[in-house]
Amino acid sequence: MISKKTKYGLKALLYLARQYDRGPILIADLARDERIPKKFLEAILLALKNNGILHSKKGKGGGYYLGRHPKTITFGQAIRVMEGPLAPVPCVSEMSYATCTECDNEASCGIRLVMKEVRDAMAEILDGTSLADALERIDNAEEAQKGVLNFCI
Repeated sequence: MISKKTKYGLKALLYLARQYDRGPILIADLARDERIPKKFLEAILLALKNNGILHSKKGKGGGYYLGRHPKTITFGQAIRVMEGPLAPVPCVSEMSYATCTECDNEASCGIRLVMKEVRDAMAEILDGTSLADALERIDNAEEAQKGVLNFCI
């Protein structure tokens, strides 16, 4: 389960992706529109900025904006900033590998074998889903809710 911090971070990134090319967005506006506590949002945006996902501008007309195009920022990148490794156990992590002290034989450990599949499936989906992909899914879901058919060829 993702934390509230991660959920808010993803909501903020999707909001900023929707506003891409419109200039910096004020934290107060983002917090209000997405119903995210402002102080909590400040810490989240700072972490995303420190990891190169966001940029900021100070002063009049300032705020936060995506550091790259929404097609190049994945859910996996954002989640790793806010949660750390995707792996459910350290022995299957690609970025933060550590052996499990209670494991006698890592190569045949049933828990490790299953959790590696879980990690790989999560990484494939999260690293293969950009902010732009998520916005397209949102738009399609909203169109479907309206009962409007959209035929694209």
